[in-house]
Amino acid sequence: MNAISPPAAQQALSDEIDLAALIHSLWEQKLLVGLVTLLVAMAAAAYAFLATPEYQVQTVLRPASIKDLDALNRTGVYELKPAQAMRRVGATLESYDSRLAFFRANLGLFEALRQPNRSLEQTFESFNRVAFKMLQPDPRKTDNLSAYVGVQLTYPEGVDGVALVNGLVEHAIQAERGRIAADLQALIQNRLNQLELKIAAARANYAASKEVKIAALLEADSLKRAKLQDELKALRQQLKASRDNRITQLDEAIRIAKALGIGKPTTPSALGEGERVAQGSVIRTEVNNQQIPLYFMGSEALEAERNALLQRRSDDFTEPRIAQIAKELQLLARNRQVEVLNQRENEDLFLKDLAIWREEAARLRNLNFDVADLKLVSIDQVAVEPLKPIKPKKALILALGVVLGGMLGLFIALLRNMLRRKPEALALTHAA
Repeated sequence: MNAISPPAAQQALSDEIDLAALIHSLWEQKLLVGLVTLLVAMAAAAYAFLATPEYQVQTVLRPASIKDLDALNRTGVYELKPAQAMRRVGATLESYDSRLAFFRANLGLFEALRQPNRSLEQTFESFNRVAFKMLQPDPRKTDNLSAYVGVQLTYPEGVDGVALVNGLVEHAIQAERGRIAADLQALIQNRLNQLELKIAAARANYAASKEVKIAALLEADSLKRAKLQDELKALRQQLKASRDNRITQLDEAIRIAKALGIGKPTTPSALGEGERVAQGSVIRTEVNNQQIPLYFMGSEALEAERNALLQRRSDDFTEPRIAQIAKELQLLARNRQVEVLNQRENEDLFLKDLAIWREEAARLRNLNFDVADLKLVSIDQVAVEPLKPIKPKKALILALGVVLGGMLGLFIALLRNMLRRKPEALALTHAA
């Protein structure tokens, strides 16, 4: 074994003596260490027992069931799913404006928070910043069984935290019900306005269509009447020209008949055999494929026909088409379809889809949905009175007081030991 040199042995012996001396010095100051520890522990105990206790309550909301919102969704105007309703209530709970409105409506719940030189609004601002905490599932975790939203309140002694949290939740639910009622009424009114616009547009369209139809019917009648009148005029001119031509033909035939001495109707063959003496009964049959000239009718018959034609005042009876035209003109004098269109008293009955629109409007006007009983969320956990405060934690504070007091006492004892040994070290140095 290597032998320890005398200087090294002396150094080790010196360290052992110093450590022993240090422990001995601390032991001698055990009363000081204990006193400091006791004072710090007493200060910690004073804080633990004199500090204002703080309590914590919370409430948790979960989505309502589908049947709770079925009546609202069946209105056909407003659609709200349970998850949406829960998020809306949660947003209202988180809203500073909503909390401030609840504070102003329930000043008695916050009276214990009043501080000197601060208004209630300033007090609430400070309290709201540190007291409320929203509870929501961690979006990074996928094993959440269901969605929820909640609010946690930490409050000092003297504040009715249970009433405050439960009241805030009820205030948020009522606020959302009010918004839903306002939205529902606005949507209903918008639907009614839209239906009124549709009905007004349909009426205007019907009136315009009716006027167009009447104008088209009258125009068609006018055109047909003009064509018939033109046809009637042309027919009469044609008949008059035919009559004039006939009279001219009769004048010419009369002159020929008189020149031939034909006064009575005869035939060409009879005219040639007029001077023969008839023997017995003779029956003559004349076959002729040529038209017999008009003068063979005899001057008497021809003059009678001419006089009749000259005395004629109208030729309408000679043409059946004229009577037909008169009938058609008489029918065109009044358009019964136009009269029926103008005599309609309730024109709404002829509007397309009017019955459907009126039915929808009547349904919307009679839609009296009461949101007071609308269950937006399911309160899974109601805030209840806590069993004990969360602050201060007396046992922990006392333990920390004892530990810190002991450490402080040891530190003071070490510091005194160092200050006491320093003059002794200086004296030894001068003596050497």
